[in-house]
Amino acid sequence: MTYTEAPVLSITERAAAALHDIRMQDQVPAHHYLRVGVKGGGCSGLTYILDFDERREFDDLIQISGIEVLLDKRHALYLAGMEVDYQQGLNDRGFVFNNPNAKTSCGCGTSFSV
Repeated sequence: MTYTEAPVLSITERAAAALHDIRMQDQVPAHHYLRVGVKGGGCSGLTYILDFDERREFDDLIQISGIEVLLDKRHALYLAGMEVDYQQGLNDRGFVFNNPNAKTSCGCGTSFSV
């Protein structure tokens, strides 16, 4: 397995533990990796992608916090410096994207613009 050298983003320990639990619970195949990216849509223009997927043509494979992450090279500009976290509060539960590149974001926190 060949990994790119420097991670573009970070994953907190809480998020890594939650992703590990999801991987085990959903019995994700070994040849699927965590995909972190963006796609057009949402209230603010772009929406985050966080899912398990197979490697594609433009993907870099990055090791972050013990997790093998797929990152489409074309998305790196939007995700540079981003932190993926996981919250387990009474009112908020789920993955949180702390993105320094986002100029605006919607109330749900999964849509942003640059």
